[in-house]
Amino acid sequence: MMKIYSGPLCIFGHACRIVMQEKTIEHETVYAKPGEMVEHLAELNPYGETPILQDRDLVLYGATLINEYLDERLPHPPLMPIDPVGRGKARLVIADIHRDWLKNVQRSMDLGTKLDKKTTDLIRDGLTAMAIQLEGKKYVLGEEFTLVDCYVGPLLWRLPMFNLKLPKQAKRLEDYGNRIFARPSFAKSLSEPEKEIRGI
Repeated sequence: MMKIYSGPLCIFGHACRIVMQEKTIEHETVYAKPGEMVEHLAELNPYGETPILQDRDLVLYGATLINEYLDERLPHPPLMPIDPVGRGKARLVIADIHRDWLKNVQRSMDLGTKLDKKTTDLIRDGLTAMAIQLEGKKYVLGEEFTLVDCYVGPLLWRLPMFNLKLPKQAKRLEDYGNRIFARPSFAKSLSEPEKEIRGI
């Protein structure tokens, strides 16, 4: 049985948990709070960070590697475009999301601090632009739910933590977020602390 190690509020681990649920993979989720299981995590990942995937003798760390491995290991349902160009575009979007949004949000949560104005503006402006790009589409890349949405969903879920409100023109993004939140995989992926963010 696969085992996924994740912080209870780890935004990257949350993305991996969504993928595990989308693929209906039989697995065990081990929640490791900051400062806990340090030695054990260091044995699996020299950086001592989550998420970590253990699949028999294989150990992977880092959400991007884990999620692409899961998508290749269990190809149904596919969470990446079939064609190379589409996959390349998806990887670029994911890389931008990681660099501009997720890393900053995770750092803020780890330190227990508020997002600075520069980061807040970067996320708000980026999400507003994404709302425009969502016109006529169900998900970021089109009609199909993909790995891109597995990363955006956890970010949108955490916006209340930072009192980050989107402008009215981003209403389309709110509807998009609700579509993700309504997926059974998303509900099953939530840790108890994540449920508390939205009072579930």
